[in-house]
Amino acid sequence: MARYHRRVGYGLPLILAIGLHLGLLVISVIRFPTAEREPPNQAIVQATLVRAETATDQAQQAQQQRARAAAEAERQREEAQAAQAEAEQQAEAERQRQSEEAAKAEEREQARQAAEQAAAEAQRREVEAARQQAERQEAERQRQEEAARREREAEERRQQEAEAERQRQAEEEARKQREAEEQKRREQEAEAERQRQAEEEARKQREAEEQKRREQEAEAERQRQAEEEARKQREAEEQRRKEEAARRAAEAAQNSLDQAIAGESESVANARQAEQAANGFINLVRQAVEQSWVIPPNVPDGAAAEIAVRLGPSGELFAASVGRSSGNSAFDRSALEAVETAAPFAELRELPAAVQRQYREFNLRFRPGDIR
Repeated sequence: MARYHRRVGYGLPLILAIGLHLGLLVISVIRFPTAEREPPNQAIVQATLVRAETATDQAQQAQQQRARAAAEAERQREEAQAAQAEAEQQAEAERQRQSEEAAKAEEREQARQAAEQAAAEAQRREVEAARQQAERQEAERQRQEEAARREREAEERRQQEAEAERQRQAEEEARKQREAEEQKRREQEAEAERQRQAEEEARKQREAEEQKRREQEAEAERQRQAEEEARKQREAEEQRRKEEAARRAAEAAQNSLDQAIAGESESVANARQAEQAANGFINLVRQAVEQSWVIPPNVPDGAAAEIAVRLGPSGELFAASVGRSSGNSAFDRSALEAVETAAPFAELRELPAAVQRQYREFNLRFRPGDIR
């Protein structure tokens, strides 16, 4: 396979790169003195400074300018060397690429020759396989003819044996039929007995279910009465606590009146303020719970649940339980979750110390669209 080499010249790019850097160096050296010129508005000050300078200072400045010019020239020379090195690297990379392309072309030629040899070998193998296949087919045909002959003989023997077996089976079938008829008669009698027993058992089960239903209704009635009694007791206890609180407040007011007539107005104001703060706390609790309450779908009309709430000293939720069920477990659960989500009620700490204990336990009644 013929190889093609392309000669790449790098002299012209290298010369152009060096000339470009030399041109930049010459331009920077020519413009360098003007780069140190001060703005025009300082000309008078410069003139004054020049008159005050000595010859030694001027010589030092000139030497510093020459040093900066030499440094700039050195930097430009280094840039030119770097550009030359980069051009040489590019040339080396190009030579490597051409070598790789030549190697790939040679590999492709070798692969083509190998493919031609493989195709010839495959064709030879196909011819050999076709010959062997023909031989196998002939042998298979002979084997099939021999197997067909043997199968015909075996089929004749099977037919004879089958005929004898059919006669034996016919006799056995007649015997089984007689036995089956006798068994069927006995099963019919047994089925009639089982049906009678099943009817008797169904009657007893219906009576038991009716008794169980009546007991469940009685139990439900007892539970409803117990819940109603518990509700009445809670309401009575709540009323008693309020009356006790009012009594204590009245006693405190009376004691304050006895101790100091002048402090009566202040005591009344404090009691009114405490009551207002307590009412405000309850309203805040209701608002927080209403915002957290997600009413489940398909709630029957008139559903109502009462949740008993017990708080800690800082308003944290100690316990929440269903004091009175609505009869709908999803509705009761949503009310409990609303209280748990809205807790804690830190506003309890803002109440007066004498009132906080009274509002650490209270009941919330949940009805669709309203919380009391």
